[in-house]
Amino acid sequence: MYSNKVEICNTNTAELPVLKEKEKMELLREMQQGNKAAREQLIKGNLRLVLSVIQRFSGRGENPDDLFQVGCIGLMKAIDHFDITQPVRFSTYAVPMIIGEIRRYLRDNSPVRVSRSLKDLAYRAMQAREKLTDKLGREPDIIEISQEMGQPKEEVVLALESIVDPVSLYEPVFSEGGDTIYVMDQVADGSGGDENWIQEMSIREALDNLNERERQIIYLRFFKGKTQMEVSGEIGISQAQVSRVEKGALSKVKRNL
Repeated sequence: MYSNKVEICNTNTAELPVLKEKEKMELLREMQQGNKAAREQLIKGNLRLVLSVIQRFSGRGENPDDLFQVGCIGLMKAIDHFDITQPVRFSTYAVPMIIGEIRRYLRDNSPVRVSRSLKDLAYRAMQAREKLTDKLGREPDIIEISQEMGQPKEEVVLALESIVDPVSLYEPVFSEGGDTIYVMDQVADGSGGDENWIQEMSIREALDNLNERERQIIYLRFFKGKTQMEVSGEIGISQAQVSRVEKGALSKVKRNL
């Protein structure tokens, strides 16, 4: 995949070297003067940093070796772009680069195709949430996040929901004595059986084929119960435009069904 690909299979990570900050700066100076061996030493001496970062992404079902490889790409980018004249520790600069590379990988390899602008909004919302958590000392609510971003709360909700990993309806959530409870058992209303679920899934699939504006209007009109006038004021277009977009979206949904 890459000429600088790093293999960790069958490698005792406890034996990976660790460089002191002074050693890193010296190697960075040597690398920038053309010493290729210094770059290799920097990579090997910071692999534990990559390993510490990928722990943040555990539990997502991703192969840790894959995340490690992607994290190493972020590390190499940090090495190649670090400015030794700035009073910043290398790890302070490298960690966000590694995290960003892994997040791009997870975003681009998501099993559900989501538009780039919606993904970007979602990750801006995540950054705003982290910032507010540090500032407030607690988890902020969606209104606080939307105010911090200057975005309507409905758009923030849609964006954050777009990057949530899908869960199978038949994924077990509890099992004891041979009796297994699945996700479907916890969310089904029992009023219509599997046929209602199939119908609902078909509708959701049809909604996924709408563009962002169409999904937003359908969400506000039929999931939040707002009037066309209320939607008009909320998203900043005329009621006539809301009506036109809504009719077009419903036609698309009917065709897809």
